[in-house]
Amino acid sequence: MTRVCGFIGGVLLLVSVAGAQAAEPDLAYGAYQRGLYLTAFREATLRLEKNRNDAAAMTLLGELYNQGLGVKLDPKKAAEWYLLAARRGDANAMSSLGLMTLDGRGVEKNPVEGKAWLEKAAAKGNAVASYNLALLLLTSGSDMDLEQAVEMLRKAADAEIPDAQHALGVLYLQGRGVAKDTSEAARLFERAAKNGSSVGEVEYAILLFNGEGVAKSESQAARYFRRAAAKGNAIAQNRLARLLVAGRGVPANKVDAAAWHILAAAQGLTDQWLDDALKDLSAEERTRAEKLAAERLGMR
Repeated sequence: MTRVCGFIGGVLLLVSVAGAQAAEPDLAYGAYQRGLYLTAFREATLRLEKNRNDAAAMTLLGELYNQGLGVKLDPKKAAEWYLLAARRGDANAMSSLGLMTLDGRGVEKNPVEGKAWLEKAAAKGNAVASYNLALLLLTSGSDMDLEQAVEMLRKAADAEIPDAQHALGVLYLQGRGVAKDTSEAARLFERAAKNGSSVGEVEYAILLFNGEGVAKSESQAARYFRRAAAKGNAIAQNRLARLLVAGRGVPANKVDAAAWHILAAAQGLTDQWLDDALKDLSAEERTRAEKLAAERLGMR
């Protein structure tokens, strides 16, 4: 499970501002959304000249410096802008500042203070902060923290944060902090997959293939493995290669299988079973597989 930050936080930030200032066009965030980062920087700066307490504009400047969009990457300046906005109650700034403080990026590392910023952001309804706070709570080993982590993940999952949906699905699959429920796990993995999560696609594909918590369908499993494999997920590449060798859920195709096996192995996921299954490929077939793997790598 990995933290969520950056662009997702930016999207949520855009939504909050659109709701607050729907009466007039928001030139700064409109430019940000279209990828016109220099314009976004200029418009946010102009907004602050008119209103020195414009927390949303401060948060946008923090986001630009944090990601190096339209300006030179500068974590220290990003943290400074986030802090100014956080002190004025901006939940997105609190969320981003919390992560930076946890990591010691742009500010002095302080786990207690970082967690406190995430808690403040989550209390204001920031779904990204709820997810990242849940990750912290899951590592404590405390039953009380586990219970709170589940609650935080539910809030983030309801807000369609795919990593939260996947994380909550894993808890249901394991019966950790919740009653074990494979069907609920499958439902959450499917939602995560629909929201673009490659790990959600892999988990859902595994349940589909085994018929656990969902009707068994090897063909659907293969489709979800292929989606995740195309995004670079090594486990999906490996599982899809095995299906292609065995002809389960997809027509057998050893050249295609070899191409996916090459990509998975390049990421450190070796597989002796596949090595043995593909050892009889001709030199011409191996060349085709290598070319196909290179093309797929170049498409990402």
